Amino acid sequence: MRKRFALVGAAVATLVLSLLTVAPAHAAAGFTVANGRLLDANGNDFVMRGVNHAHTWYADRTTQALKDIKATGANTVRVVLSSGDRWTLNTASDVAGVISQCKANKLICVLEVHDTTGYQEQSGAVTLARAVEYWKSIQSALAGQEKYVILNIGNEPWGNTGYTGWTQATKDAITSLRAAGFQHTIMVDAPNWGQDWAFTMRDNAASVFAADPQRNTVFSIHMYGVFDTAAEINDYLNRFVTAKLPIVVGEFGNDHSDGNPDEDTIFATTQSLKLGYLAWSWSGNGGGVEYLDMVTGFNAAQLTTWGQRAINGANGIKATSREASVYGSGGDPTDTTPPSTPGAPSASGVTSTSATLSWTASTDNVGVSGYDVVRVNGTTETAAASTATTTTTVSGLTASTTYTFAVYARDAAGNRSTRSSTVNVTTQAGGGGPASCAVTYKLAGQWQGGFQGDVKIANTGTAAVNGWTLRWTWANGQTVSQSWGATTTQSGATLSATNVSYTGSIPVNGSVSFGFIGSWNGTNSAPTAFTLNGATCATA
Repeated sequence: MRKRFALVGAAVATLVLSLLTVAPAHAAAGFTVANGRLLDANGNDFVMRGVNHAHTWYADRTTQALKDIKATGANTVRVVLSSGDRWTLNTASDVAGVISQCKANKLICVLEVHDTTGYQEQSGAVTLARAVEYWKSIQSALAGQEKYVILNIGNEPWGNTGYTGWTQATKDAITSLRAAGFQHTIMVDAPNWGQDWAFTMRDNAASVFAADPQRNTVFSIHMYGVFDTAAEINDYLNRFVTAKLPIVVGEFGNDHSDGNPDEDTIFATTQSLKLGYLAWSWSGNGGGVEYLDMVTGFNAAQLTTWGQRAINGANGIKATSREASVYGSGGDPTDTTPPSTPGAPSASGVTSTSATLSWTASTDNVGVSGYDVVRVNGTTETAAASTATTTTTVSGLTASTTYTFAVYARDAAGNRSTRSSTVNVTTQAGGGGPASCAVTYKLAGQWQGGFQGDVKIANTGTAAVNGWTLRWTWANGQTVSQSWGATTTQSGATLSATNVSYTGSIPVNGSVSFGFIGSWNGTNSAPTAFTLNGATCATA
């Protein structure tokens, strides 16, 4: 489950990669996170495609390495630093120089402290709290660089001993950095040597994200031998996407001492889900994992098998990387005309924790690139979601609470419209209560590995239902692949079905139906409990 490290010269030469993505719901000072997506300071979606460089051990190679990494088409480089606890300290002036070189090569710079690697299992490894003190000591080099720098608190900050401590230690590190005034997007690595085989990060990511007062944290999973099947890779990444929590594959290779990762699936799935990845690593690996070098001896003309695959292969860096728009690639700098004001949002599918918002499109002299939904509280605005379309679902809301939402439009040049009119949304009551709905679940057909289900929702209450989400939990690991009459999403065993336009209204004593195709293996028992907009339904 862990990587091997070996000294090369005076340094450990197995390096670590952390991928980042960022997203701001309105052109903020730097990278931000919105609706599970990573956006750059212009509000444009940013998907990391890049490479690791072990600066702390090969500082004399950095200048040329960053030029060569940029030449691959990469838009991001993850830079290994040391707090001085295990290796030679990288000072504020040194880090400022690295950032300057990243900017000169139009690369986004992900900076990480490597001394935390394998804490409680690796001799000499330090805590995340110690890494925070290092970041504070070089804060002068980072201030004002939020458009170009992602702060990766600590590399693989726990081994396979005591890793349950990761959750609270990570929360404490994030809040400490924010209290110190850091405005950067923060990236956090998983425990278990970065591979999270015990799912500590996966299962606690929501609470860690919520602990960041800026809601500007990205999660990084390292994929080596633990992720040797397509099923494991797809399940892990899709759980974050479904939960709208930002995730990147911060480090991976085509082989490893702990097993053979499925790199083809990693490339394909990150591309299909529009998630970032950073390949490990440019050059300088040792300790039996030299095959993870992308080039031989820092010579860009000598690509290794892994380097050829990562750079020039299917879904690789050259084919999929797009330069960050903060370097002028995101639009016409002469365009200063903002889009028109979008229409007032309307709400549908309101549950106890979420609501779907839709609005009339904005227009622009060049073209609208996206919309930012904000939550309004008096004169204060909070980013709620970011989307390229005129509809989005805002989640993470509190039951029986009234929220006010509005929308901005933006173009590729970073111009932002005036704010739309607002809409008030009151979430449903949570939990049970008297059943005002009845659900009939029927197995319409079944075959080896697959089945068709039909569901009817009857309104047995005293008020019409306008917009709905029906939820249930599978008992036997079933999954849904397509549906009609409703839009379905799945998180683990929980299935959520939300109305489409022609099934949204359920009058008193009326009903609507939808169907789906699913898969099963071994047992295909019917769900026994249903909630409609957060309220428990009777089963018919």
